[in-house]
Amino acid sequence: MSRMVGTISRGIRAPIIRNGDNIVDIVSDCILEAAKEDGFEIKDRDIIAMTEAIVARAQGNYATVDDIAEDVKAKLGGETVGVIFPILSRNRFAICLRGIAKGAKKVVLMLSYPSDEVGNHLISLDAVDEKGVNPYSDVLTLAKYRELFGYEKHTFTGIDYVEYYETLIRESGAEPEIVFANDAKAILPYTKNVICCDIHTRFRTKRILKAAGADRVFGLDEILNAPVNGSGYNADYGLLGSNKATESQVKLFPRDCQPIVDDIQKKIFNATGKNVEVMVYGDGAFKDPIGKIWELADPVVSPAYTKGLEGTPNELKLKYLADNDFADLSGDALKEAIKEKIHEKDGNLVGNMQSEGTTPRRLTDLIGSLCDLTSGSGDKGTPIVFIQGYFDNYTTE
Repeated sequence: MSRMVGTISRGIRAPIIRNGDNIVDIVSDCILEAAKEDGFEIKDRDIIAMTEAIVARAQGNYATVDDIAEDVKAKLGGETVGVIFPILSRNRFAICLRGIAKGAKKVVLMLSYPSDEVGNHLISLDAVDEKGVNPYSDVLTLAKYRELFGYEKHTFTGIDYVEYYETLIRESGAEPEIVFANDAKAILPYTKNVICCDIHTRFRTKRILKAAGADRVFGLDEILNAPVNGSGYNADYGLLGSNKATESQVKLFPRDCQPIVDDIQKKIFNATGKNVEVMVYGDGAFKDPIGKIWELADPVVSPAYTKGLEGTPNELKLKYLADNDFADLSGDALKEAIKEKIHEKDGNLVGNMQSEGTTPRRLTDLIGSLCDLTSGSGDKGTPIVFIQGYFDNYTTE
C-alpha cells in the first residue's frame, strides 16, 4: 500500500531559556530526545525551527526604556519628536513609545486610520465612509476624531489605543499631541524630527519625508541598532520585532542567528548522519479574517535559515491535472499519469498553468507560518517545531 501520511508538524517542548544558555545544544538535544521518546526517525530534509524569542533570550538581547530614551534623545535632539504610523499593540509598541517619550519633551503621535499597518482597526472603514472622511487626504486632530468616531475599543483587546497611547506619553514625562493621517508628510507642520514606526513600508516612508524636507528621520530599525550603555541591540532591525519583557524592558529581535542554525544542522548530522534544515522564525505571515489583523509584526518571518530553505515551492496543481490534462482517466491510470507528470516537471514552473493556484511565496514564509501556528504564542511550551515530509510530493513512498 502507498504511504498515507504526508507533512507532520510537531511542537517540541523545551526548558525555559535564560540568558547565557547554549541554544544550539538545547534545541539539538530536545529534538534528539523527542525522537527517542516519541518513536520517530529523523530523516534528510526534515526541518527544525525555533522561535526568535528563545534565541533572543539566550543571547540576553534586552534593553530598557532608559536605553531607548537615551538613543532617541541623541538622534533626534530631545525636543519635539514626531512618531508616525506605529502599530496598535501593548506588547509590540507600547514599551517602545514609553522610551521614545522619555527621550523627548513633546511627542506628536500620528496614527494611520482606519487601521494600522498590520490590520488593527481604530475604526471601521464603513464608519469612515459614513462620516464622509477621505482617509487618503484628510488629517484629523484628536478633537475632530473624537467628534466623528467617539471612543472605539479594539475588537479583541478591549483597549482604546488612542487614549492608551496618549496617557502613556504623558506618564512618561512628555507632552502628547495626537493626529490622524495616512500621508507621511502630514507630520511636517508639527515637527521635522521624525521616527517612522511602520515596519514593511518604512523605507518608502523615510524616503518621502527626507524628500519633503524633514531634518532628522529615523525608523524604529535605527533606534537601538547599536548598544547603549551595554544594552542589547540589533544592527539590522533596531527596535523592530521587539516585544515587551517587563514594564521597563524590551526583548529585541535576535541577532547573529546564522551561526546558530548552521551549528544545529551540524550537530544533528553528527548525531544521526541526516541532513536537516534549520530556521529561526518569528511571526507567521497570515491574516485573521475576523479581526482583520495581518500577523506579521516582525520585520521578517525568518532572520536566519540553512541553505536548503532558499526559494519558493515548485509544485504542480493536482486538481488542475486531474480536471484538465487527464480528465479522461480515473483510478490507477489517473494516479500513474499524475505521478509521471510530477517526475517530469521542470525545475522552474513560474508562469506554467499547471502550477496555477499553488502558493507563490517563499519557503521560509510558508514554513514560518506553519511553525507559528504549531507553537502558538501562549503557554504551550513548545518553542521548537519539528516538521517532516514538507518536501514530499504525491510520488513519495
